[in-house]
Amino acid sequence: MENQEQKHKRRVRYSGTHPKSFQEKYKEHQPEKYADTVAKVIQKGSTPAGMHISICVKEILDFLQIKPGQKGLDATLGYGGHTLEMLKCLKGEGHIYALDVDPIESAKTRERLAGLGYGPEILTVRLENFANIDKIAAEYGKFDFVLADLGVSSMQIDNPDRGFSYKTEGPLDLRLNPEKGISAAQRLRTVSQEELQGMLTENADEPYAPEIAEAVVQQIKRGGEIETTTELRRVIEKALAFIPEKERKEMVKKSCQRTFQALRIDVNSEFEVLYEFMEKLPGVLAEGGRAAILTFHSGEDRIVKKAFKQLQREGVYSDVAKDVIRPSAEECARNSRARSTKMRWAIKA
Repeated sequence: MENQEQKHKRRVRYSGTHPKSFQEKYKEHQPEKYADTVAKVIQKGSTPAGMHISICVKEILDFLQIKPGQKGLDATLGYGGHTLEMLKCLKGEGHIYALDVDPIESAKTRERLAGLGYGPEILTVRLENFANIDKIAAEYGKFDFVLADLGVSSMQIDNPDRGFSYKTEGPLDLRLNPEKGISAAQRLRTVSQEELQGMLTENADEPYAPEIAEAVVQQIKRGGEIETTTELRRVIEKALAFIPEKERKEMVKKSCQRTFQALRIDVNSEFEVLYEFMEKLPGVLAEGGRAAILTFHSGEDRIVKKAFKQLQREGVYSDVAKDVIRPSAEECARNSRARSTKMRWAIKA
């Protein structure tokens, strides 16, 4: 019995020369132990499994102008890449509060940052939706700087258990907090064709929204379950079978991306949350406080742009970004997920 307890636990085995699935990539999941492997993956323009490469770090830091002793808020902690760089700017003086709705990833990030020397004396991590920034400010006071990165983190996208990607088999979930609300699979069981078509159009500008909505609803009416990512992908493929073969593969890929995006926005009420965040943002900023926001699709950018410009006209913000700021060509080459990023900023009057 004693020998059984002491038996060495072997890592996951994989076929072939290189691991292919998310779970098998044990080296990428341990960047502190296998830095060379992680560096090679990044050099190829890919994101290592279990990691997230932060976008527009230089542009964010250049704008926020963080000084030692200041108090800041990272409204979307994620992997903590932006948080880490902002903490470095404080040079051990001040405090950053960080929010995230994902109980799985936020716990890992807190532990990772504590291991780098950023414990509770300088960093407070809260499991909280960023729509509740007023609640955080009521507890800790107003902030000198606020950052919100509205993208889904690579750890969530790449982990098939979370159901964020059409590329790998997994449950069709798409919730940022899998402990709350209903999954995308549950949502599809009750949605009407008209409602789904509107969701695909409004949340993702999907040009084939009528065809996809009809195919999904008919599949469910016939008793065909859509419980996994690959089942939804197959329905989309069938719905777009009328597209000429030469163009079909690329069109299906883009429609899958947009459909998954539209569902994710819906099950997490992302637009409603963003509207609430933008409304409360001025109230949590100190005088002269700076806010930077990264968006990843046109719907988000429109909400941010409109709110900033409206509140500047009302004198709430002394200045806002005139034009959108994008990542450099070099950054996009290193990290393909940076290509759709837009940054906007505002300064509290």
